[in-house]
Amino acid sequence: MTNFLIVLVVDDIDYCPKVLDAWEEAGVTGITILESSGLGRIRQAGLREDMPLIPSMHDIYQFGEIHHRTLLSVVKSQEMVDKIVGVSQEIIGNLDDPHTGFLFVVPVLQTYGLGVKLQREEEV
Repeated sequence: MTNFLIVLVVDDIDYCPKVLDAWEEAGVTGITILESSGLGRIRQAGLREDMPLIPSMHDIYQFGEIHHRTLLSVVKSQEMVDKIVGVSQEIIGNLDDPHTGFLFVVPVLQTYGLGVKLQREEEV
């Protein structure tokens, strides 16, 4: 059975609580949340004199340029992927529209540790 990694970059962080709730309601058992910012967003804001030409994540955090959240989760079926894509777009809008977000899915051939958490929840 193939697992899938879902990666969603949410453009407007105000949508994150609703997206996270919807993913959990859909059956996602674990979600990693990262603060993130794209280079386009940094350039749009204008590079400052004191911002390095190629900023590190530390530099970005220091200058307060964090404007996105990146959500990651591994799910066990294509049906779950379809469900997650659907509920995400219900909340943040069509991902093909500008300034909504970016989602991609990658097949995962092996996972370690994922089954332990799922098994514990099934036993309860």
